[in-house]
Amino acid sequence: MRKSILFVVITAVTALSGFALDQKDVEYARRGSKALLLDLHIPDGPGPFPAAILVHGGGFDGGSKSTNVKPLFEPLSSAGFAWFSVDYRLAPDAQFPQAMEDINDSIAWVKANAATYHVDVSKIAIIGESAGGLLVNYAGTHAPADTAVAAVVDFYGPSDYGKLAELRRAHPERFDMVTINRHASNGGGIHFFGVEELDEAGLAKLYAVAPIAAVHKGMPPFLCIHGTKDDQVAYEQSTTFCEAIRGVGSSCELITIEDGGHGMSRWREPGMQHWKPEMIAWLKKTMDVK
Repeated sequence: MRKSILFVVITAVTALSGFALDQKDVEYARRGSKALLLDLHIPDGPGPFPAAILVHGGGFDGGSKSTNVKPLFEPLSSAGFAWFSVDYRLAPDAQFPQAMEDINDSIAWVKANAATYHVDVSKIAIIGESAGGLLVNYAGTHAPADTAVAAVVDFYGPSDYGKLAELRRAHPERFDMVTINRHASNGGGIHFFGVEELDEAGLAKLYAVAPIAAVHKGMPPFLCIHGTKDDQVAYEQSTTFCEAIRGVGSSCELITIEDGGHGMSRWREPGMQHWKPEMIAWLKKTMDVK
């Protein structure tokens, strides 16, 4: 117990004294006996710092805060951003509304602890990839004032899961159906949204939670980043989403990774690395970061 108290004191002093801080497995919420955890990085200096909340993918039944979004850590850290990489409840134990509650709680936690971690609450972005991309897309299109963010970055996340599921069914040759079916068998995929069949009722349920169905004027600016050869989430999920956002008078930009597959860790070719400086430049411009 004494060692734990000493660790907390040292951590608090470190956070408040201006030194860079990296911390793992910080509890941001609790569901019964289950602690929801995040990892964080705070830059050296007094701040206040722009911040990013990172939401991992994994088909809604897998992935973690320390693996899927790892390629984001270095670019954000080098650019002077604080970041908070979060875990959330997954299938088969949880479904979509619960996962979204967790993401909203993580945003609220960062805002509530902004003074401790020297975060500028007016400059918080939320960044998600794949399944996490859908969650941040939903956050950006639905957020009430207390969980509103200044910017949303979506890496190859579905914007219309019903349309995507229909496309997978009609053209399985375009997709990595082995991986997709594995997630579905564990409660991910359409099942994460409480849908068992792609019938009229199931598709209506998927469309009701589709971020593209909720675009409206006044949303935070969006940036979509997507590879043209994605074999899990079709590239047009991002192009169509951006067009819909622009169509209502809100802002959306698109970074295309030519020949890029599904997963930023697979974008290994030098010609695919442009997304890193372009994303940082967009974040700085969008949130007026000097």
